[in-house]
Amino acid sequence: MASSDVKPKSVSRAKKWSEEIENLYRFQQAGYRDETEYKQVKQVSVVDRWPETGYVKKLQRRDNTFYYYNKQRECDDKEVHKVKIYAY
Repeated sequence: MASSDVKPKSVSRAKKWSEEIENLYRFQQAGYRDETEYKQVKQVSVVDRWPETGYVKKLQRRDNTFYYYNKQRECDDKEVHKVKIYAY
């Protein structure tokens, strides 16, 4: 299977917040499953991240507008259960 054909094998929901969940939340807000799909669709090798926290800083949506994110946590506890975790 070519890297451009990567599809998830299963999906589950997040139960509690973590740094991984924070970044998934940001990708999913911008319309992507995760970093893998973002890199595949946008043909980029590196995602802009805050150096202090490692959180995603900026994402380009499919309609070419940008989402800019803060250095601090943006995924509130009440939003955590909405985050999907894909397994490949």
